[in-house]
Parts: sequence; C-alpha cells; structure tokens
Amino acid sequence: MERIQAALKKARESRTEQGREKPDTQVKSRGDSKNNDTLILHEDMALGDRDETWKAIKSFQPSERLLNRNRIISFRACPESVPYDVMRTKLLQKMRSKNWTRIAITSPTAGAGKTMTCINLAFSLSRQSDIHSMLLELDMRRPSMARMLGLKGSCQLARALAGDEAPEKHMRRYGKNLIFGSNRAPERNPAELLQGSRSAHVVDEIEAQFRPDIMIFDTPPLFAGDDTMAFLDQVDCALLIAEAEKSTIEDIDKSEQELAARTNVLGVVLNKCRYLSRHEEYGKEYGY
Repeated sequence: MERIQAALKKARESRTEQGREKPDTQVKSRGDSKNNDTLILHEDMALGDRDETWKAIKSFQPSERLLNRNRIISFRACPESVPYDVMRTKLLQKMRSKNWTRIAITSPTAGAGKTMTCINLAFSLSRQSDIHSMLLELDMRRPSMARMLGLKGSCQLARALAGDEAPEKHMRRYGKNLIFGSNRAPERNPAELLQGSRSAHVVDEIEAQFRPDIMIFDTPPLFAGDDTMAFLDQVDCALLIAEAEKSTIEDIDKSEQELAARTNVLGVVLNKCRYLSRHEEYGKEYGY
C-alpha cells in the first residue's frame, strides 16, 4: 500500500501544474450557476416541502441477508462500516467547503467494487438524518444496483434521462433521506444519452425538484468506453476507485489525468485491500 501511495505521489508531481489547475475554473463556472439556482430554491421553499416531495417516492426495505451477501454493510453502524463513515465525513467536509453537490464515482476498469462503494457510501450518508442524498446509476452498460439492492418493479432511470418518463417512477426511497435511481436492464447507446443536452436538463430538474444535499453518480469504468467522459462536465468533482493488486499504477495515473482534465479529483480509494496495518483497522475495538 505504501508503494502504491509513493508511486502515485511521484506520478502526480511529474505532471505540469497548468493542466491540473484548469478544470477548477471550468467547474466553478458551471457550479456557480447551479448553486445560485439552488440557493434561490432553498429560500423559496420550506424544508417541510422538500420532505413531502421525498415522501412521494415509493419506499423500499432491502433484505439484510441480500445486502450482507453483496457486501453492503453500512446501512447500520458497525466496525466494518467505519471506512465508509470516514469517507463520508471527508467527502462532506470537502464538498461543503466548496459548495459542491454533485460527485461522480468511477474506476479505471470493471471489478474494482465501484458500485458496492457507491451504495455503502450512500447508506452511510443516510445515517446522518440532516443529510438528503441521492445515488443515481449511470453505468447503463452493466447495471447492477437494482440487483444488489433487490429492487423490483419499474427501475429504468435511463428512460427518465431520455425524457420519456418521469424520474420519480424509476426511483426508490430508503428511510426519509436516501433515494436510489437505478436500471434493471442495459441501455443502448448510453454515451450518446449521457452526452445529450436532454439528460443534463433532466439531472438539473431532479436536483431542483428534490434539492438533495449531495448527488452521487455511479458512472462506468473509464476504460470501458466514453460514457463517463461524456458526463463529467455535469459534476463538481470525481472520486476514483482502484482495486488492490489489480489496478496498475499506470491505470490509476492515466485515470487521474483523464478526470483532472474535466473536473476536480477528490482522490483515489484503494478497494479490496487484504493487508491492513493496526492503525488502519481502528474501529474494530468498538462494540457497535
């Protein structure tokens, strides 16, 4: 793990500062406009109205057995959920300081545990009652969120992004403050869908209607196609999920460069790490 961190640091230092500073300006111009609209909405609409809007979304209660089988553990406070809780806190602190609301989560290649991380992070956020979060699945070539959560019925967010159906029809609410938007089947031409102005407008409408404090977008692996690149200008920042012993330093470095050219990069999360030092296992001593 230390070798990976050292290599990443060396790779970052070798890049030019000019290329890394440019995205922040680009995102800031988009973010300023979006956040100004959001501030107006907050002034015009009471928080109670937001709660009523969320209550209108069909609720679901996932099976704990299914969640555990899919390694979704942060729906409850436990020692195993501590890493996701730490990620949650760091994420909220950074995004609040920048007045950001949208984050894309991706990985260099498939199999890194990206969707699992997204869902665990979303459940961790839901345990903070004052935070309203949405997790929208944009990985439409190989969707898995509905299966992992056991969602039934009409769940095809792609239809809403295309403007064919209302977004709330393809959303499910967990508790009072977490909404999932997923796809039960693959979608044709997802890159074209995400690159179109219609999908961007739908995302803006969703944010205006539901006013979440944070919107998480589960996007496809970077090297699987151009789907994620087509959507990155719609988010404030991105988080990269790397797979221990599988993701190479070259893949991680290239992914960071691709992301940094289009948005702000919050960092890299090393997933599936089997070897942890004692201080990295902090939290297991507590009986939750």
